[in-house]
Amino acid sequence: MRWRSVFTRLAQLGLSMFVDRAKIFIKAGDGGNGCISFRRERGVPRGGPNGGNGGRGGSIYVEANSSYKTLIDPRYRQRYQAERGGHGQGKLMQGKDGQDLFIKVPRGTLVIDEESGEALADLTEADQMVLVARGGRGGRGNAHFATPARQAPRMAEPGGKGGSRSILLELRLIAEVGLIGLPNSGKSTLLAAITSAHPKIASYPFTTLVPNLGVAWLKDLRFFVLADIPGLIEGAASGAGLGNQFLRHIERTKVLLQVIDVSEEASQDSLRAYQIVQGELASYNPALGQRPQVIAGNKIDLPCDPTSRAHLEDFCRRQGIPLFFISSKTREGLEPLVSYLDSTLQSQVQGGPIRDARQRI
Repeated sequence: MRWRSVFTRLAQLGLSMFVDRAKIFIKAGDGGNGCISFRRERGVPRGGPNGGNGGRGGSIYVEANSSYKTLIDPRYRQRYQAERGGHGQGKLMQGKDGQDLFIKVPRGTLVIDEESGEALADLTEADQMVLVARGGRGGRGNAHFATPARQAPRMAEPGGKGGSRSILLELRLIAEVGLIGLPNSGKSTLLAAITSAHPKIASYPFTTLVPNLGVAWLKDLRFFVLADIPGLIEGAASGAGLGNQFLRHIERTKVLLQVIDVSEEASQDSLRAYQIVQGELASYNPALGQRPQVIAGNKIDLPCDPTSRAHLEDFCRRQGIPLFFISSKTREGLEPLVSYLDSTLQSQVQGGPIRDARQRI
């Protein structure tokens, strides 16, 4: 009873963990062997061959499912094996096909062959799936080998081997807007202010240890999704701090919103804070620098350094980067910011990536 309670507690703790990478070994089912058999009945002393074929082995698929949020299941179950096919039997009875195995993963999971590094599939839609290991074919029974010259073959095929490989599963969150910035810049507070998300918020760095998603509702039942990425520090792309383990989650975003602490309590000058984050993005993936960006100068409810703020304003004006001064705590300036994000997202694609809740009704 004591061990049962321990395992129950571990399972409860596991459900709260955010797991975005997993390596698993998969083995499809082998095909069943063909059968060597001959017809034996009264009055038929020389019955012909009637050995049936073996059933095919079960294949393995990776399937995206909206009910799954992390890769915690494949992280702790690192081997998957599908059912093998049944062996053929006499009276031309074919073996039962092995049952296919479906590995459920969250939407946004990238499936990669470990040996070659090839991306097998990018599962961004619910119920989208990819075949990752094909089941072995069933072996043919001796009835298949009968010919006029060989009427009593005593041979049958063994079942084919099912495919096997190691694959990497990598979750990349699906969101339109990525919140980036140095630790303690106020990203989580901003996410909570404009969405229904409830991230952990505190006045010390690295409060956010996992990415958080929030939904910003607009007029006419439209909405877009924001992802709060744990705070970056200088050298993050090389593994410093929380490292680059969460940078992959901004690769799907369409707009990057950098939150900068412009108060006197900030650990870095506003312009220096911008440059640090941009440098890490460029080191991780230079293409991220071409993505539309918006800057939110946060914490204007606190005393601000006028020189630091002026430098940031002058830089954004010269570079043509949209700049909004806001207070996530008092909600000052949030409406113009959300409105700009809305218009930017809609202008990217005809019809825009803004989602419409009515489409789901």
